[in-house]
Amino acid sequence: MESIFEFFKELVNPESIIRYGGVSLLLFVVFAETGLFVGFFLPGDSLMFTAGLLCSTGLIKMPVVLLIVLLILAAVSGNMVGYAFGKKVGPFLFKRKSGLFFRHDHLVIAKKFYVKHGRKALILSRFLPIVRTFAPIVAGIVRLGYFKFFISNFVGAVLWVTTLVLIGFTMGRYIPATKEYLEYIVIFLIVITSLPFLINYLKRRFRKSEGIEG
Repeated sequence: MESIFEFFKELVNPESIIRYGGVSLLLFVVFAETGLFVGFFLPGDSLMFTAGLLCSTGLIKMPVVLLIVLLILAAVSGNMVGYAFGKKVGPFLFKRKSGLFFRHDHLVIAKKFYVKHGRKALILSRFLPIVRTFAPIVAGIVRLGYFKFFISNFVGAVLWVTTLVLIGFTMGRYIPATKEYLEYIVIFLIVITSLPFLINYLKRRFRKSEGIEG
């Protein structure tokens, strides 16, 4: 049991993913988090930042531009798989009960976010954990046009990857001490990106306590 716990601990540690799995595992994790509903727990935002930082230190031995291009391709491909999955079997997911690798409420949250923001949700969701995993599935369920989905998918991937990787790369290049505080920065990113869900949760609890529906 302890070995399983350690495995999952390493799986959600951005630096461990890159240090032990290299670029191949990095790309797979990005693909899985954005394309497979079982990947909702993976550390996308902090992984992007860490990738940029470690690229600046030479641990990832490739030009940052190439790294960004590869990550964009992985993110776009992941969403395309999620879209195809949603289009084919998505409606049945709403009837499925939550399990170890599937949370029904995550799908509901993503659907509400999509309904509220429309196609922009596919761009905005890139910066929101969990939602970015389920948003393309919801787009497939509502059968958004393929071309419209692809454009939103691509724009969102470019903004997400480029922003976080370049922030990490720039800080690593010009503020060398950043590497020493990586764990704290990762925690900060997790907290910041989780705030919308915490706020939404508190709102729902408040509405229930006040007897307000919706």
